[in-house]
Amino acid sequence: MSDQITIDAFPPPEMAERMENIGVKKASLDFWSMLALAVLAGSFIALGAEFFTVVITESGLGFGLNKLVGGFVFCLGLILVVVAGAELFTGNNLIVMAWVGGKLTLGQLMRNWVTVYFGNLIGSLSVAMLMYLSRQWASANYHVGATALNIANAKVNLSFTEGMVRGILCNVLVCLAVWLCTSGRSVTDKILAILFPITAFVASGFEHSIDNMYFIPMGLLLKAEPEVVAAAGKVASDLVNLNWIGFVENLVSVTTGNIFGGGFLVAAAYWFIYRRPREASSRLTARQVAELFLATSPVAAQKPSQARSDDR
Repeated sequence: MSDQITIDAFPPPEMAERMENIGVKKASLDFWSMLALAVLAGSFIALGAEFFTVVITESGLGFGLNKLVGGFVFCLGLILVVVAGAELFTGNNLIVMAWVGGKLTLGQLMRNWVTVYFGNLIGSLSVAMLMYLSRQWASANYHVGATALNIANAKVNLSFTEGMVRGILCNVLVCLAVWLCTSGRSVTDKILAILFPITAFVASGFEHSIDNMYFIPMGLLLKAEPEVVAAAGKVASDLVNLNWIGFVENLVSVTTGNIFGGGFLVAAAYWFIYRRPREASSRLTARQVAELFLATSPVAAQKPSQARSDDR
């Protein structure tokens, strides 16, 4: 019986331990490997976003079904990230589990986040440029481009609060998808774990910072194409907020929400539930818990962050 293959999913306490160990490995990658894997992740998410754009264009489905189908195909991005292997900033918010568990320093955590965020940006922008040069957006009488333009314009017209709250809700679901993947023992398990949370976040219209690194620059490129603007039923005054300032403002609000949703509401919560009782020697203090909350809270994003000494 000792040779019997186990196919049961890992239970949540083991998932938590595995996630901590994964976080340590991710933070320990050398710079160039980390950056290259991050560029791949940005590219993968952008490919999912492009697939989404094509599928929902003139689908003829009602509102709900159109959102459902679009969310389903968008799952391509995270499936590629998890199965092929890549470093995605939003998923890496789960590294907070290793930090609060005392296995990483704040410096190691931030090194991973900054490097991966920058790499994701490079990958997303690269795919946006390739898609623009391919003129794939001219398909369906320019309506594929019109869909992309309308998506980008809607995003830059969100208020800070809307972007942040949608970012929180998005990364709760994204990090839950990644969390569920740690329960699986096969590729099939991981793909099935991804499908429902990611479909839910996309269909609900929540905001993902790395998706937006593709969607908004693509809209900025297409804004200069008169045929696309006409197909979208827009005039210049409708697109006044679709600019690089609008792009940055969207990323600030959405990234703030993503960090809070994934790092605090998922990672720290599951550490508290499953790892805290097993960490008798943990050096996590009440002060560190408070600092984690302040570092990931929406309020902190609007005021200068205070330096935190690493006494571990």
